[in-house]
Amino acid sequence: MSEFFVRRPIVAIVIAILMTLIGGVCILALPIAQYPQIAPPEIQVQTHYTGADALTIEQAVAAPIEQQMSGVDNMNYMYSINRSGSRKRNRNCRPT
Repeated sequence: MSEFFVRRPIVAIVIAILMTLIGGVCILALPIAQYPQIAPPEIQVQTHYTGADALTIEQAVAAPIEQQMSGVDNMNYMYSINRSGSRKRNRNCRPT
């Protein structure tokens, strides 16, 4: 099979050009809905309260922030990371 294309390089070039053109037409014909959403918008609030325990951070810092962030439209999900003296809360939102 490869010997055929070695003897007839014009046929190989024509097939390569046709495949490229067909691929280009197919890419342009794809609907936008087929493209994936790469990175949805995300809101991140990071707080530091040096020397505070988890309960103090939860009551004094996290609760007021959570109340304010609860009004965010198009929210998919929320997660938080707690460490001693700091808290990080993320909200993942649907693109608009």
